[in-house]
Amino acid sequence: MRFFFSGLLALSCGLLVAPAAYAQEAGDTLSVVCPLPRVVELCVELDARRAVDPGAGALSFRWHMGDGTQLTGPTVLHCYQERKLYTVQLDVVEDATGEVRRAEKLIPVDFTQEIVLNFRTTPTDTVKAGQPVTFDALDSQLPLCENVVVLWDFRDGYVTNGRRVQHTFRRPGQYPIRMSLRGNGPDACPTSHCVSRTVVVVP
Repeated sequence: MRFFFSGLLALSCGLLVAPAAYAQEAGDTLSVVCPLPRVVELCVELDARRAVDPGAGALSFRWHMGDGTQLTGPTVLHCYQERKLYTVQLDVVEDATGEVRRAEKLIPVDFTQEIVLNFRTTPTDTVKAGQPVTFDALDSQLPLCENVVVLWDFRDGYVTNGRRVQHTFRRPGQYPIRMSLRGNGPDACPTSHCVSRTVVVVP
């Protein structure tokens, strides 16, 4: 997504996020297609190259990214470690005089509102029959929903729920594991979402 700011500073800001999977109308575990999990990058790209002030001349830019990181330059790319709401402060420096215009722009960067669907398997995606496997929904979320439940279909006849669960496959084979998020209201809440990853079970 991209934002534009008018006035002295023409600034564009883009959050680098992966697209969310589509809601699965057929149900949590009966859906025909569940996309692969996609890593959601907690990154933001900021561009102030269009910023001009004819009366001041050349400008330099200092970015305070909201997590203790400071960057300089007309364009910056920064990745965060936590899914939170950050406020980026942009200071503009007039090169000719050295004057610093503090907080010329305050830019909210909100990573709490995207739909996130991802999970991992431990120890790996290839395990031996009879070996316990842990499934972790990581930071998967449906921000517009209340009472979100994480559902798992192991594709071997077993289903369960929980953000972190353990399962043991008894027979070798390839199992396209499905993880679904089911939420309740309000109206903006999607019915459910799901993603799939194949676990290979060897003898």
